[in-house]
Amino acid sequence: MNTAVKERHEPLKLDQAAIDKASKSLDEGAVTPSYGPWRDDIVKLLNDALATELVCVLRYKRHYFTASGEASPAIADEFLVHANEESAHADKIAERIVQLGGEPDFNPQSLQGRSHASYDASLELQAMVRANLVAERIAIETYRQMIALIGDKDPTTRRMLEEILSDEEEHADELKDWLGH
Repeated sequence: MNTAVKERHEPLKLDQAAIDKASKSLDEGAVTPSYGPWRDDIVKLLNDALATELVCVLRYKRHYFTASGEASPAIADEFLVHANEESAHADKIAERIVQLGGEPDFNPQSLQGRSHASYDASLELQAMVRANLVAERIAIETYRQMIALIGDKDPTTRRMLEEILSDEEEHADELKDWLGH
């Protein structure tokens, strides 16, 4: 005998007042009033992530061009692949900042200060791998925190960050495998 109790719940209904507000302020583009007070905070988080991605591009490019040693050609080629993927992440983030009505901050004078990860000028291949692994782990942690902070406040940004996080995890796995080569 099934003794499950039927739960009472509120029916799923759209918020008509929010829909009506969305039909106004057309100059805001995709940003509707439901973004609430978090839009500026999200843009700030994204600009810091943009700085991180740009510093990562520079670090990977440096390592690509300066790697030397027996194992370096294959690893250097992967550094270039990672640099290009980090550049694509930066482009996505900058595009999202603009969609949110913000301005992407590409100012080279403040990049390092806003970046979560550090630049590295190592010349030894294993030091390069370690520096990039540390940076990827930092990126993973910061993206996880950003995803949790944003939650359902901005599902589009959250999904974008989840996709980037997946790439960063893949980078970290590859770098871990190169330690000791």
